[in-house]
Amino acid sequence: MMWSAEKARIAQRVASQIPDGATLFIDIGTTPEAVAHALLNHSDLRVVTNNLNVAMLLMGKPDFRVIIAGGEVRTRDGAVMGEATLDFISQFRLDYGILGISGIDMDGSLLEFDYHEVRTKRAIIENSRCVMLVVDHSKFGRNAMVNLGNMSQLDYLYTDKMPPNSIMKVIEQHEVHLELC
Repeated sequence: MMWSAEKARIAQRVASQIPDGATLFIDIGTTPEAVAHALLNHSDLRVVTNNLNVAMLLMGKPDFRVIIAGGEVRTRDGAVMGEATLDFISQFRLDYGILGISGIDMDGSLLEFDYHEVRTKRAIIENSRCVMLVVDHSKFGRNAMVNLGNMSQLDYLYTDKMPPNSIMKVIEQHEVHLELC
């Protein structure tokens, strides 16, 4: 699979900050999938995912341990969703949670189109020691109807362009580490 140059840069930066031997959750979405691809040069990772594309990509690494959440498969993108997924994720406490998002409102709210995704993302956030949001600039100011939360839930925001001033103020207010890639 090919990703945009922006997503590939974001993915490389995230991968450079994940140590060998780490435990991580990789979310659904094309930018988290790009991160999974960028992690292929790592060793001894333990990855929990609800993304069939990520599982397929990483399963070829014999030193990786890939654990996939159970639930209903969404055919358009290989996402695994539902109550079983939430219960599964809640069993873990991982070093890193790598999340994508549908949009970031101008007030810094994290937005999704699907409430099932929001519940899954919240479980990832609650069970990750370090939460990394990976988004390209197209997500800034993009509207979606389900509110996941706000910037205070993040440790890092990786993106390809400087966010608009109103979003930057919220990033600074909550001391989120901004990584321009």
